[in-house]
Amino acid sequence: MSRLTLPVALALGALGAGAVHAQTAPSDLLFKKLDAAILQEDRELDGVLGVAITDLVSGQAYAHNGDLVFPVASSIKVAVLAELFHQSEQADAGTPNKARLADPYVVSAADVIDESPFLAGLTPGVSRVTNRDLAAFMASQSDNGATNVLIARLGMENVNALLAAQGLKETRLRRKMLDLEAARAGRENTSTPKEMAAFLEALYRGRVLGKATTDDFFKVLSLPKEKYIPRGLPAEVKVANKPGWLDGVRTDSGIVFAGKRPFVLSIMTTFDADEAAAERTIARIAAAAYRHFGRLSRSSPYGRILPPR
Repeated sequence: MSRLTLPVALALGALGAGAVHAQTAPSDLLFKKLDAAILQEDRELDGVLGVAITDLVSGQAYAHNGDLVFPVASSIKVAVLAELFHQSEQADAGTPNKARLADPYVVSAADVIDESPFLAGLTPGVSRVTNRDLAAFMASQSDNGATNVLIARLGMENVNALLAAQGLKETRLRRKMLDLEAARAGRENTSTPKEMAAFLEALYRGRVLGKATTDDFFKVLSLPKEKYIPRGLPAEVKVANKPGWLDGVRTDSGIVFAGKRPFVLSIMTTFDADEAAAERTIARIAAAAYRHFGRLSRSSPYGRILPPR
């Protein structure tokens, strides 16, 4: 179900009860229109939809089916990326046996699996890259081979410990990429829209990594990609996101830097009868959210659009 944060819900509830003196900001009513757009997308999607949005300026949050547990496909790579940067910080502080961004990796033919566009183009036994290069391959083109190398180097248990330390209960890395036997055994990589949004907000606010490391983390996560959140947004808008796709599943989670009103957006779908339609649903919700926050970014609290200084 849809949920606005408590102050908004109370204001709207007071209006519904016929209160004379209840105050509702115009921006709250604008938020209701975004809610209506998301509900319409849910009605039209032949599948299950979950959405979580957080305004990184006001702190206002919204969720629709936000606590449902979804398979997140490659969106779980956000957690792998965060743990790499976390371990590199630990290594710099003197903690032994932690991976560093600059650690070298020589390409092995055994690591090249399906959907490994970067590793497949390198020369086994010769090409030499770093962990940070592998992270860039993973973030930009969702390279599965690069991801699995990083998971082996970081330790799956350490990725999950980082998630647990942030209070996340349903967001877990349980298998490597393309491990169908693990998936058949029920070991799926999962999250909820609210948990993924909370994790991205914690990263943005510097609660997971130090300042310089956080900046570099988002630099890597912002590497250009077309799926799915950025699809309907202006090309100049910075988006730090990680989409994911499996049969019957489409997801995307990230931060959209909409002028002065950056926001977190996590959209998950499953049981999709038409995966292309689910992709369009994600793109349309992202575009609607961007229009909402872009308008807030340009406007006064009363809704007047002010020219830039």
